Amino acid sequence: MFTGLIQERGSVTTIVRQETSAQITIKAPLLAPQIKTGDSVSVDGVCLTATAVTADSFTADAMVQTLAVNLELAARLDARMGGHIVQGHVDGTGTLVALTPGEQWMKCEVKVDKALLKYIVAKGSICFSGISLTVGEVHDETSVVTVWLIPETLERTTIGKKKVGDVINIEVDVLAKYVERMMEKK
Repeated sequence: MFTGLIQERGSVTTIVRQETSAQITIKAPLLAPQIKTGDSVSVDGVCLTATAVTADSFTADAMVQTLAVNLELAARLDARMGGHIVQGHVDGTGTLVALTPGEQWMKCEVKVDKALLKYIVAKGSICFSGISLTVGEVHDETSVVTVWLIPETLERTTIGKKKVGDVINIEVDVLAKYVERMMEKK
């Protein structure tokens, strides 16, 4: 389980491509000393298992890769839980359609798969590339979800460096999925 509060921007240093996956090594000088082999690490919103660790990097097996990634260690239950419950189980992807700077915020608009829209509500939680965010608007007609990014988020994550057309990993709020399941089985 994760909180969606990014702890470091890591960078992919090595990609060893295999037939259907890749082994990636990520430079993470702040987090690597805290990671042990077998630990879960949220990498751009995807829960990966560290298979090897050095003083400033870790290696994991993955189905997808990117050059710059958002990193978070698994949540500790003896500490304050900011963000929201994030599992690192990506529900789908979206496409960045706009990043519009404002005075103190950056408006971020992502087109999501229509099948995910039923789990997304204004003022609810969503995870874009592993980042815990509050939904500002949901446009059902266009399948666009809008969030506003604060300076802290822009500084600590990769989302502000994305370009229109880039793919964004999306994890919807797990509570919405539980409610749906309970309603189906009642």
